[in-house]
Amino acid sequence: MERTGMTLAEKLLAAKLGRPVAAGELVEVPVDLVMGNDITAPVAIRAFEAAGATRVFDPDRVALVASHFVPARDVSSANQTSTMRRFALAHHIRHYYPEGSGGIEHTLLPERGIVVSGDIVVGADSHTCTYGALGAFATGVGSTDLAYAMATGRTWFKVPETTSFVYHGQRQPWVTGKDLILHTIHLIGDDGALYQSMEFSGHAIGELSMEDRLTMANMAIEAGGKVGLVTPDAVTEAYERGRALRPPRFLAPDPNARYLAAIDVDVSRLEPQVAFPWLPSKTRPLSEVGDVPLDQVFIGSCTNGRLTDLRIAARLLQGRRVAPNLRLVVIPATQDVYLKAVQEGLVEVFVQAGAMVSAATCGPCLGGHTGVLGAGERCLSTSNRNYVGRMGDPTAEVYLASPAVAAASAVTGRITHPAAILGEEVA
Repeated sequence: MERTGMTLAEKLLAAKLGRPVAAGELVEVPVDLVMGNDITAPVAIRAFEAAGATRVFDPDRVALVASHFVPARDVSSANQTSTMRRFALAHHIRHYYPEGSGGIEHTLLPERGIVVSGDIVVGADSHTCTYGALGAFATGVGSTDLAYAMATGRTWFKVPETTSFVYHGQRQPWVTGKDLILHTIHLIGDDGALYQSMEFSGHAIGELSMEDRLTMANMAIEAGGKVGLVTPDAVTEAYERGRALRPPRFLAPDPNARYLAAIDVDVSRLEPQVAFPWLPSKTRPLSEVGDVPLDQVFIGSCTNGRLTDLRIAARLLQGRRVAPNLRLVVIPATQDVYLKAVQEGLVEVFVQAGAMVSAATCGPCLGGHTGVLGAGERCLSTSNRNYVGRMGDPTAEVYLASPAVAAASAVTGRITHPAAILGEEVA
C-alpha cells in the first residue's frame, strides 16, 4: 500500500529533522530564527538569565524588534525597550531594530529577507504565523519558550493536523486577501482551525500578491491556527529575489498528503467583508453592513500597513477630505514603507486629506498609543483583532476591513464601499 504523503507543514518539519513526520507526533526541531519584541523579549530575557544561560545560540539567528509601545508611551515601556537594548548589545544581536530603524516585526522580517521560504521560525508574538505566506513554518510561542530557543536554537512542536483551503474563481473588484481571510474565519469560526495548519491554495491564491498572502497568513491565528501556509511559487520567488539573506528552500505538499478536511471557497461570489464587534468571525458582506457611523479609522498594523495598502488608501483619499468629526490615523508598518510612502507622495495625500500620519509602530492596534479609543467610540481598523477592549475602552467598538474600505469610510464618516467614492457601480 502506498505510504500517505505529507502536507506542507509536515514537509517543513521533516526537512529540518531529516526524516518523515506525521500529524500528532511530538518533535524537537532546530530553528532558523527566533524573534521577540519590546513586550515579550524582556520576559524572555529574564527567563534566559534566570536559567543561567550566558550566550544566545547564534547572534545572527535572533531578531529583537521594538514595535509595540514605541516611541515609549510611559516609563514602563521605556524600561522594556532599554532591557531589550541592553541584551541585544551584550549578545551582539545582528537583527536588533530599535525605534526608528525597523518597525513592526511581521512586516519587517519578510521585507528585509530575514525570514525565507523553508524556515522554522518561532516568535513571542501570536502573529508570527505571518511568515507562512513565504512557505515557512512560523508560529507564536510564549516568552519562556522563546528563552529556551534563544539559548539552545531548538524548540518542540506537536506536528499539526492540516485543513486545506482551496480558493477558486475570479475575485471581484476591491476584494483582497483581507476579505478572503475574514470570510474564511467566518466560515469556520474563531477556533475552527485550533492547533491546525491552514494550507491556502487554489487559482485565486496563485493570483494574489505576496502582500495579500502575508495578510492571510497573519490572520490564521484568529481561527486558532498554529500556522497559515502558502506553497511557494513564482510570486514567492520574485518577492525573495534580491532580498533573501539566505538561500530559500521551496517545499510543496505531496499529492497524496492526508488532510483533516478540505474546504472550497468560491471567491467570485465574495464582496468586501467587514468584521463586527467583538470577534473577527462576526464578518458580513459589505452590502449587509447597514448604516454604521464612525469616530475613527485606522490604516496600518502588521496586517495591512504595507506600501501596497497605503497606495490603495491614497488612491481613494486623493483630492478628498476626511469626514468632519472623524479621526484618520495612518501608520506605515516599517520605516522602509514610511520612507517610500514619503517618496511617492502618499504621505502628502494623507496629510492633505486630514489624516494623522505616524512613524512605524503598532500604535492603536493593541490599545498601545497613537489612537486609543474612548468610551463608546467606533473605529474601523485594518488590523487583525477586534476583541472587547482591544483598542481602548471596553465599550468602544472595533470593525475590521481592508484598507480600501477603511479609506472610503474615512471620507464618508460611515462604513462605505470604495466603489461609491469613485463613482463606480457597486457590484
